[in-house]
Amino acid sequence: MADPYQNSYHHGDPDGYGTYGEGGQDGYGYQTDYPPQEEDAASDVTEGHDEDDQMYEGEYQGIPHPDEIKAARRAARTKARTAVDAMSEQEELAEQYEDIIEDCGHGRFQWSLFMVLGLALMADSVECFVVAFALPSAEKDMCLSNAEKGMLGLIVFLGMMFGAFIWGGMADKVGRRKCLIIALSINCIAAFLSSFAQGYGSFIFFRLFSGIGIGGSVPIVYSYFSEFLQMDKRGEHLSWLCMFWMIGGIYASFIAWGIIPRYGWGFSMGTEFQFHSWRVFVLVCALPAIAALIGLMFMPESPRFLLEHAKHDEAWMILKQVHDTNWRAKGEPERVFTVSQIKTPKTQEDEFFEIQSSTGTAFQRWVVRTVTLVKLVLKNAASLFAPDLRFATLLMAIIWFTMAFSYYGLAVWFPDMIKHLQYEEYESKVKVFHGEKVERFHFNFSLENQVHKGGEYINDKFVNIEMKSVKFESSLFEDCYFEDIKSSDTFFENCTIRSTVFYNTDLYEERFIDCRMENTSFFHTKKGCHLNFAEENDVLIYLVSFLGSLAVLPGNIISALFMDKIGRIRMIGGSMLISAGCTFFLFMSFSQAAIIAWQCLFCGVSVAAWNGIEVITVELYPASKRATAFGLLNATCKLAAILGSSIFASFVGITKVVPILLSCAALVCGGLLALKLPETREKVLQ
Repeated sequence: MADPYQNSYHHGDPDGYGTYGEGGQDGYGYQTDYPPQEEDAASDVTEGHDEDDQMYEGEYQGIPHPDEIKAARRAARTKARTAVDAMSEQEELAEQYEDIIEDCGHGRFQWSLFMVLGLALMADSVECFVVAFALPSAEKDMCLSNAEKGMLGLIVFLGMMFGAFIWGGMADKVGRRKCLIIALSINCIAAFLSSFAQGYGSFIFFRLFSGIGIGGSVPIVYSYFSEFLQMDKRGEHLSWLCMFWMIGGIYASFIAWGIIPRYGWGFSMGTEFQFHSWRVFVLVCALPAIAALIGLMFMPESPRFLLEHAKHDEAWMILKQVHDTNWRAKGEPERVFTVSQIKTPKTQEDEFFEIQSSTGTAFQRWVVRTVTLVKLVLKNAASLFAPDLRFATLLMAIIWFTMAFSYYGLAVWFPDMIKHLQYEEYESKVKVFHGEKVERFHFNFSLENQVHKGGEYINDKFVNIEMKSVKFESSLFEDCYFEDIKSSDTFFENCTIRSTVFYNTDLYEERFIDCRMENTSFFHTKKGCHLNFAEENDVLIYLVSFLGSLAVLPGNIISALFMDKIGRIRMIGGSMLISAGCTFFLFMSFSQAAIIAWQCLFCGVSVAAWNGIEVITVELYPASKRATAFGLLNATCKLAAILGSSIFASFVGITKVVPILLSCAALVCGGLLALKLPETREKVLQ
């Protein structure tokens, strides 16, 4: 058998191509009929069988053989090529690569890669929930103000925004697999360190880097997986991949409900080091990223990326691996990988790296390569606004922005509205006591949700009780005794306190507003945010996130089954416009159950638009710009998420009208613009 590496890349090829192997028919390295094998080389699988006696089982029913369908598609593309006077180098490579992927088939290799990249996508989804679920507990350990809590909620999206652009751009120059491994490694390390961070500054620093790491997941995962899929499988299987984002949301909700309420799960070393259950939750949330990282060690680089960078031998070996893995799993190990030639242009960028790698010291070469890499990434990003791509890029940026602005804005608005309704219901049940006079009484029962106005408490004892949401206004405390008090949201306002003792309580001076103290003593006062015994996340909040994630399942299935049938444009436009109509149901959200129902409806409908947007993004751009474009657009998405969540949250408890109208207007705008995009379902991946 001829050595497959005997004709390697020729630097002096006059047409600017690197040639791999011998030329095939029409200049392509294909032989659609497998070459005859020697008798001794026949596979044991076919021994004893007469090929002429075998018949395709579907022939009786008039069903064409899959190989006949492939041949027909290839013939149609060949006819289209001959109708064009001249094809560019990239178009020739795209057509040839599509033929190779078709011959490799779709099977075990793609499903293995599907699972690994799905875990990476799941890690991205989990990252969006980590801070939201951990924050109510974390604020106690770190005594966070409202401003600090708000910043912590946004810092992850800020990191993901930068990460998407950085890793997306790097993936087109360094490699999809390599960049994804580095990005996930940064995410895992930063997540691990953040779980042990005791201070606000260190915690927010590590969460920022965790976001930067996981930000590369979405742009690389879709670009990477799409380059192993043939045209007729691409839309469906990229949509199935989106289901892992749903699984990530379910996973985060489930483990948050199972871990965080168990506040005793942890340990402490004095007052300096606390490791409570929410930190365990942060650690467990890193498991999908760790699993994806392990799986990537067994996956190859994208051959499409390697061909773009003139690495023909590596690309050929990977394509052969894909071919052999799939056909062996299908019980046809005798199938031969017949590619003998791959044409690829050698870029000036590759030559520049070759020149620089042989000069100077190691440090100088590293500096030159780093600076050059940054320049190439920025140049590649700027090329997205070249005349041939400008319209598509601007259109996609608006669609990504409007979709993310509405989706993430409402994703914050739904649980905040539920909390607001819970608070209103709680406030409506408050008990108000006016001018009560209590003398020589022993309070040995808890006080909750009460307001005491103008009361007099003479020689009373408050011992070993809890006070939750209790307020004393303009009241008198004389010769009273407070001991072992645990309080939450409890205040004394404009009160007079005489000859009273507070022993081992958490009623510190901030709890007394405009009060007059006369001969009053405080002993062993406990102070600290961790003393607050108020309930953290209500189980309903976990349930809301769980149901919201689960609700996208029908939309995911429908979009996957029909993505290649009705097309990406109709899927995006229809889903966004229907989602806009669903937002008007939010005017009827007068109860917690209604909000949950409308959230599930909105999530279930809008997921089809997300799937379509992600599929068409990888199909609109050539391989040399695919991850960069996806990264830039995903960074736009995260910017919209920051703005949407901030704006929508500010109207909770004030008005529903503004969030509903903003989300509706954004979705209508994006949906109508999506109809202007070119359809790509029958387009070869460039």
